[in-house]
Amino acid sequence: MKRFLDAQLLGPLAAMGLVTLVVALSTDRFLDPGNLSNLALQVSIVSLVAIGATIVIFAGGIDLSSGSMVALLTMVLATLVKTAGLPLWPTLLGVLVLGTLLGALNGVLTAFLRIPSFIVTLAGLIAYRGLALMFNAGSPIFSLDPNLEPIFYGSFLGIPLPFYYVVLFYGAATVMMINTRLGREIYAVGGNPAAAKLSGINVRRVQTWAFCIAGFMTAVGAILMSARLNSGSPNYGQTLELQAIAAAVVGGASLAGGRGNILSTLVGALTIVIVQNGLNLNAAPSAVQNVILGLIILVAVGVDMWRSEIARSIGGLLRGRMSKAEEVRRGT
Repeated sequence: MKRFLDAQLLGPLAAMGLVTLVVALSTDRFLDPGNLSNLALQVSIVSLVAIGATIVIFAGGIDLSSGSMVALLTMVLATLVKTAGLPLWPTLLGVLVLGTLLGALNGVLTAFLRIPSFIVTLAGLIAYRGLALMFNAGSPIFSLDPNLEPIFYGSFLGIPLPFYYVVLFYGAATVMMINTRLGREIYAVGGNPAAAKLSGINVRRVQTWAFCIAGFMTAVGAILMSARLNSGSPNYGQTLELQAIAAAVVGGASLAGGRGNILSTLVGALTIVIVQNGLNLNAAPSAVQNVILGLIILVAVGVDMWRSEIARSIGGLLRGRMSKAEEVRRGT
């Protein structure tokens, strides 16, 4: 039973299936092809940012700054393209580099200055949003470049491009976590940093790399956000960090670090977006949506913390019933 509950994909898939069924029964508009297409596009941004959030969690940290970082990066992109008139593709490369550097800043403050990642990224959540408001007097910048929208809305062989982005980055992240030294070190550091250090792993370097990856993936999400709306705004990315963390936790990543499956995060992201889509279709206020998102995180963390106890309880119950059934069989 414990092995059953520890299955890394079974639980998240079951949760997603249940949520999908409930939403489909609550409104007939959910299965509309247009809504499903919009759902697939919407989940791409959340799921890609969630890759970085999950890797940081694997390393024993937390990243609360990704939503505000998206706002800052979209404003940098918009300013460079629309105001400064720089070419689009070099600017996109610069945004990826800047996102990685911001992630590295979070990592250095956490790993080398020994400031808890919660505090560092909470400060980033506030500071990055404040920096975004300094661009263009805090106003959005629209109509950036006609070549930007096809990055999000384009298709190849009839399949939307965001599908390829998700497959590419999740495939690369899975290979990295399973088949590379860095991936194994991230799991080791998250599981037991003291033991990892004694085994010769440079814990500070690994933690910094985890945040660099998170910053890079946040920059990818920021580019897709700008491409989707062809604009930059200091208001973009609000609650995105919570969605990314919720996707990781619902996907089975342990907030204690060192345990989880990157592919399960994709299932978790789908679950979160389906819930939000169902609430939107049922005209639920944004306040209610935030409450439900918080409850999802709370329940998912509770299941993670009490996983072993739940397994032992269910296993004991099943063994008791089996023994009673055996006694009845012998009595007959």
